[in-house]
Amino acid sequence: MKFNFDEVIDRKNTNSIKYDFATELGKPEGILPMWVADMDFRVPPCVQEKIKECADFGIFGYSNAKSGYFHAIEKWYHEKYNYHLKEEWLVKTPGVVFAISAAIRAFSEKGDGILIQPPVYYPFREEILYNSRKLVTNELHLDHDHYEIDFGAFENKIRKNKVKLFILCNPHNPVGRVFKEDELRRMGEICARNQVIVVSDEIHCDIIYPGNKHTVFASLSKEFEQMTISCTSPSKTFNLAGLQVANIFIANKMLRKKFEKAVAFTGYSQLNLFGLVASQAAYEGGAEWLAELNEYLRGNVDFVRVFLQKRLPEIRLIEPEATYLVWLDCRGLSLNDEERESLIVRKAGLWLDSGRMFGKCGEGFERINIACPRTTLETALHRLLAALE
Repeated sequence: MKFNFDEVIDRKNTNSIKYDFATELGKPEGILPMWVADMDFRVPPCVQEKIKECADFGIFGYSNAKSGYFHAIEKWYHEKYNYHLKEEWLVKTPGVVFAISAAIRAFSEKGDGILIQPPVYYPFREEILYNSRKLVTNELHLDHDHYEIDFGAFENKIRKNKVKLFILCNPHNPVGRVFKEDELRRMGEICARNQVIVVSDEIHCDIIYPGNKHTVFASLSKEFEQMTISCTSPSKTFNLAGLQVANIFIANKMLRKKFEKAVAFTGYSQLNLFGLVASQAAYEGGAEWLAELNEYLRGNVDFVRVFLQKRLPEIRLIEPEATYLVWLDCRGLSLNDEERESLIVRKAGLWLDSGRMFGKCGEGFERINIACPRTTLETALHRLLAALE
């Protein structure tokens, strides 16, 4: 490979939430963190170079992006997903969760129903409740190591609870599904006939494994496009979470104006200058880096699969179709959540994400971040094996 993803980089004492805040977050010092969704890899060289140029200039006043910023994103989505974006659709925010929270306020009132599909990224639930909306859940069903949607329940819950907003997570975090086009169409048709706005979180769309294809939800029809808030960001793809940048696309002018008003209500205006620079540089020059990253991550998935099958058959890999966040079925250990936490944290010295934080149907599961050098992943799994033995 041209890029060295095997390099072990010491991230201690860099203000990393992942590495420097264990004790503050209730974990023992020295624990091996495999939890929060950032990567232990350096960003593409083209991103580093542009940020260095910006830093060397030495003036960091109020900044915004010129048209080249949009064109870099538009070219990326056209070439990878055959979807044509328009510049007037773009609303820049400091993050996707920020955008989802703004959408909740823009398109619903207190007490309105908002639908999610657990086990799912826990800030969805938090933002619904923080904003005093009604949490409505349509749990995904695990069928032979594959999560499926109950479409009948999906529509019934929308009607029964007068749902105003559906937060779609595709690719899905944490179960790793890439929903097929027919699944997306069925969800979209149900939402359309019930006048439900779709907030489509597609932040993981670039981390896809062979045999799977990401479809931009809004690209499926003009009707879907007019009822969708498409949430994108280079943060997961290029490891830019700390630079606070997300790109939200809203084709419907009326919805866009409402969303912009909700964003303005927070007092937020321009993005961080370095986030703008990094985002444009990544989309313009990061394709080769991303291709090698996906190849390396695929090797990490293969390593986990083989290790579990041979050494830890009590733990099953839920085969990921996307993302570097791998979902592990630990129910075969016959431990409750407290016992499993003690085993993983105290005995193995590992910091994973307990499945219960993603919803009740996540109990008995763990989420592990495999975006790290293979030696780190090997150390983690051997720690787990030793603790069990």
